[in-house]
Amino acid sequence: MRSIQRTLLWWLALGLLAGIAVATALIYGQARQEANALFDYQMKQMAAALPSQFSGPMLPPLPPPGTALDPGRDSLFGSGEEVVIHIWDGNGRSLYLSHSRPALPPRAELGFSNVTTDHGEFRIYSVQLGPAVVQIAQPLSARSEVAARMALRTVAPLLLLLPLLGWLVWIAVGRGLRPLREIARQVGERDANALAPLALRRMPEEIAPLTEALDKLLARLAKAIETQRGFVADAAHALRTPLTALQLQAQLVERADSEPARREALGRLREGLERLTHLVAQLLTLARQEPNAAPVAQRVLDLQPLCAATVAEMSQAALDAGIDLGLEAAVPPGSDRAEGVYLVRGDGDALRILLTNLIDNALRYTASGARVDVRLGFADVGSRHGQGQGPGVVLTVADNGPGIPADQRERVLDRFYRPPDAPSGGSGLGLAIVAEIAQAHGAAISLEDNAPGLRVRIVFPAASVPVSADEAA
Repeated sequence: MRSIQRTLLWWLALGLLAGIAVATALIYGQARQEANALFDYQMKQMAAALPSQFSGPMLPPLPPPGTALDPGRDSLFGSGEEVVIHIWDGNGRSLYLSHSRPALPPRAELGFSNVTTDHGEFRIYSVQLGPAVVQIAQPLSARSEVAARMALRTVAPLLLLLPLLGWLVWIAVGRGLRPLREIARQVGERDANALAPLALRRMPEEIAPLTEALDKLLARLAKAIETQRGFVADAAHALRTPLTALQLQAQLVERADSEPARREALGRLREGLERLTHLVAQLLTLARQEPNAAPVAQRVLDLQPLCAATVAEMSQAALDAGIDLGLEAAVPPGSDRAEGVYLVRGDGDALRILLTNLIDNALRYTASGARVDVRLGFADVGSRHGQGQGPGVVLTVADNGPGIPADQRERVLDRFYRPPDAPSGGSGLGLAIVAEIAQAHGAAISLEDNAPGLRVRIVFPAASVPVSADEAA
């Protein structure tokens, strides 16, 4: 497992070493320029200190050993530098040579120049003093050595301080990562039921987003667990009554003393089993449509063929109940057909369940001879909800049955709620499932008066991506 503290320390140490190396190079370059200027000045001063006239073939006595002009001792150039002095007269006759090596060029170029010899590169200063010419030469390696010593003396304290800086960085990084260890400690000490926000304050700016994300995750988990507990409680409450009824009906079958009574008890038992099966199927559907359930991949699909297929499947149930069930899909302006225009983004199976529940609910609450109409149209989502989202696809299921009173239309969307005058056999989950699926698809649902009857209106955000024939099926 990688350590953030150790990783930061290594990177900071490498960065410091790289910075010291760059600083050393810059200091060396600057020191080399200063050393060149200083030594050039000293060479001029040394030449100026020589006698201005040479009267004979012999060089006038040079200063005694140990003075500033003795190249073998500490001089203006410091100890250890080999300074070569060569003097000759106007006829080219050598008057004085301090060293026989290196051999300097026989002709002097007045001023400063660089010459490469067998002993390396030399810096030469030539000047004419009366009839004589004086050459003073110094190896460039001496200047490089002086510049290197100056750079080393400058960066040496930084190198000595590097371990101390590493220790300080280690301590500082450890203190900076202390909140992470505190978060890990608090999370590790919690059990599965402790989903309260983390009790941490004054977090650093870099760690605050992590704590906020953890708190939001804990809040979502708490909400999901609370929703699951509520669903389990509701399901237990909803299943208790039909299971009790089945037990009573089974006892009636056992106690039946005649064949007609036994058939009647078996019929009631079969009806109870069908209602229980329908209730369990609705509970499973509702569990899949929970807001905190695993999300289902959505794609662009056309509502027109989906509605047509669902209406065809429910047609037999409508005929058995004596109800006229139909589908109306208006042709939008500028188009010659209704297919491929009612495009929404969603899950086809969930939308089939939504429409099936709406039609089944209408068939259950509508008497024989009535009609149930499924319509598709368009509406401006922004004009209806004030959000400016553009056009929307409207799915409407209307009937001319008894309808729902206005004060109960919001409550019928809750789970297991049934109006007081509702016929028996329902579970109060049909419209709740519709509301859950609509919410998962970002659609708005409203229950309106159909005068007479009920009209359920669902507005989906329209999708602009073309749909293929396979997706529409």
